[in-house]
Amino acid sequence: MDIWEANRASTAYTPHPCSATQVYACSGSECGSTSSTKYSGICDKDGCDSNPYRLGSKSFYGTGSNYTVDTTQKLTVVTQFYTTDNTANGTLSEIRRIYVQNGKVIQNAKITIPGLQTEGTITDSYCASQKTVLGGTDHFSKLGGLKTMGGALGRGMVLALSIWDDAGQNMGWLDQDPYPADADSSKPGVGRGPCKVGSGKPADLIRDSPDSKVVFSNIRSGEIGSTFVTGTKFRFARD
Repeated sequence: MDIWEANRASTAYTPHPCSATQVYACSGSECGSTSSTKYSGICDKDGCDSNPYRLGSKSFYGTGSNYTVDTTQKLTVVTQFYTTDNTANGTLSEIRRIYVQNGKVIQNAKITIPGLQTEGTITDSYCASQKTVLGGTDHFSKLGGLKTMGGALGRGMVLALSIWDDAGQNMGWLDQDPYPADADSSKPGVGRGPCKVGSGKPADLIRDSPDSKVVFSNIRSGEIGSTFVTGTKFRFARD
């Protein structure tokens, strides 16, 4: 579960279900590590992403006060996992993203691409339609979608925090427009962020931004609505 992949220009959260139900060492084609075996592997490499820029809200997240979420300031990232019966033991049916900044609760950007649900949340129906509308192979649904993802979360996962670069694709899948580089920018979902093709090369980042850093703090988990505050009061998303 990619709970928050981001830089100052673009952001996404993406579930990647796998058919394995325990710690597992893949081998050969089941790793899905080549273009010919990608969709025969035990894990969904593409995942079902929710990226505001890609989904049409290009002024939602970025650097400066003209963005709804201003990445030049501190922000709280909230991820909520809803089940079919609203209990901790239910089947995962929806993943929501909320931001809190300057005491204000900010719901995730609405989706403006025709053919996709307007709410900026991840559901099985959104993931299936995303592959149809934006293109791609629906490996997510084939591997069981959110039910499978929820099962993995229920068995327990380790939270890993990191700052990294991407020698293979220069983070183009997160923040480049167009992506891939030869795609038609006029088509929906092609732009992932405002960065130009060719930017984000690890050598350039190391040379130009050697002191890059990120601070993760006040990490919490708990019942929905109990983990973030606005002012001095806890705020519930369904209030």
